[in-house]
Amino acid sequence: MHRLRALIRRGLERTAALWPDVRKTHRWLHAAAHILGNPATHPATTVQARYDRLIAAWTARRAQAGRLAPAVAHFLKVTASDRPGLFHCYAVSGLPRTNNDLEHLFGSHRHHKRRATGRKVASPSLVLRGSVRIVATTATRTTAFSGLHLAAINHRQWHALRNALEARRHARACRTRVRRIQDAYLADLERRAGQPRLPT
Repeated sequence: MHRLRALIRRGLERTAALWPDVRKTHRWLHAAAHILGNPATHPATTVQARYDRLIAAWTARRAQAGRLAPAVAHFLKVTASDRPGLFHCYAVSGLPRTNNDLEHLFGSHRHHKRRATGRKVASPSLVLRGSVRIVATTATRTTAFSGLHLAAINHRQWHALRNALEARRHARACRTRVRRIQDAYLADLERRAGQPRLPT
């Protein structure tokens, strides 16, 4: 215990010059988190106005951050790039403030797929049919579907979805074919392009 205290004391002594900048920028960051946390459930316009005032103050006092001024500049740059979608969650009821749940959804799907198949990389079928498979696997975790559910689907929408998936599969197959048998594939295209056509 004595050795640990001595180690901490030496660390604090050697980094003493850095702490004033850390304390100042931490207060700024804590203020930003408090505004975006919105514990008083202010409307989106109020949250946006308060956050804009804070960012303007950061911009004006960026030089006061000392050695952390580059980090403050990076924070301001990222905030500016994310700003267009930053306040939707306060205007739309039930919309989460972060995409953590969405990342967890994709991570969970990837984990279960890896355990079932042994593949360490994403399956090509996930690229082709992921828009359907991920929705289906998520829905079946929360709801037990029966034949009545399947019979009640909109057949026109189902056919349109199947056609879109098939078009995506065909495009991928063509790209694969070009890579594998490039000369033969291009020769076939040239042959078909040179065939005479009947007038319409």
